[in-house]
Amino acid sequence: MPSVGGRVRAGIARAGGKRVPALAATLACATAALGLTGCAAEPDPGTVTVLNSATDTAEHTANQRFFDRCAKPLGIKVEQISVPADQIASKTLRMASSDSLTDILELDGSELPQFAQTEGLRPLKEAGVDTSGFSASATSLGSYDGVQYGVARSVNSLALIYNTKLLEDAGIDPPRTWAELREAAKKLTEGDTYGMAFSASPNADGVYQFLPFFWSAGGDEAKLDNGKGEAALQLWKDLLADGSASRSVVNWNQQDVNDQFVAGRAAMMINGPWQVPVLSAQKNVDWAVAKIPVPEAGKDAVPPIGGTVMAVPKNEDRAREKRAGDLLNCLNSEQNQLQWGESVNNVPTRASAAQAYAEQNPKLAPFAELVTTARSRTAKVGTGWPIVGDALAGAFQSVLTGRTSPEQAMDRAQQQASAGK
Repeated sequence: MPSVGGRVRAGIARAGGKRVPALAATLACATAALGLTGCAAEPDPGTVTVLNSATDTAEHTANQRFFDRCAKPLGIKVEQISVPADQIASKTLRMASSDSLTDILELDGSELPQFAQTEGLRPLKEAGVDTSGFSASATSLGSYDGVQYGVARSVNSLALIYNTKLLEDAGIDPPRTWAELREAAKKLTEGDTYGMAFSASPNADGVYQFLPFFWSAGGDEAKLDNGKGEAALQLWKDLLADGSASRSVVNWNQQDVNDQFVAGRAAMMINGPWQVPVLSAQKNVDWAVAKIPVPEAGKDAVPPIGGTVMAVPKNEDRAREKRAGDLLNCLNSEQNQLQWGESVNNVPTRASAAQAYAEQNPKLAPFAELVTTARSRTAKVGTGWPIVGDALAGAFQSVLTGRTSPEQAMDRAQQQASAGK
């Protein structure tokens, strides 16, 4: 499955009584290990190695096709080393300790700050990577402390996906505002079909789906109790209170939400482009994509941006870094980005390629439009994002299960986030 904006979470370790993301601790060790003298064989100067999580055969093969396309004119070969996403950090440590770290490291964008903080990554410009022409949101996804360390070939976000027949039969246009969403969801709720479905699970899936509402309302991940995010909690609470959304949303991940939709048990849902293959295979469900509704007409939706980024670990052999940079430049040409994005149903990150993607894939064009206003979860809080994400999950879980009010929930979320720093 493609990266869905931080689906895999790093664990938490304790050091000196302070909570520290385990990934950062692991990578700090890996960076230190770079100075060790290992007994690994001398790397092949004509091969660029890539560590990624493309363990799925189809994804691995698709990656290799693009790698080979770029490698041939550069006179090199590309070798992938693929492990499950939650093993990237430990694999990096083992490879660094044996002096065999890969030339390119591909990881989830939400985890990049924890890698960059160790100072083990080369700024892309120093590696010769052309960072111009990318969307601001994509640049933010690959940046830490104002420096770009990672580049994404394509990204994903969230949108409102709806059953066109159910909305047409009810005489309803896709809702554009929260008020319209609530009214439409009420009218579309009938029998075994709810008007709206979303994930409110207490993990990365639920948080990813909550952010478009939280941010569009003016919520601030650096100050959770700023008085704005409560409106998003109230909207979700109202949808459940109206009977327009199942109370089971507190247990549903994003795949569960899609399952409800394709089974006809939800007329609308919040979901991402990774569901397109399943949706396209349905013979009895006609669907379309619209922007996520916003608090007031005329405002832009602010969804999260997700995806993987490719980074260049520091290497004493700067020629290897340059070859890695040359490969990244080719992979991120407009043509290659466009073709890669279409192959994985994600939006290219070069502005010109994203525009071509929207024109050639009109059904998915709203995703391309939403990416232009999307935000990186780590842009403001950096390595503190895992703690903030946990605090937000606790907030909407407590409200939807009736334990606290939106105001109390956000106050407690800020206390939790502050205590975890």
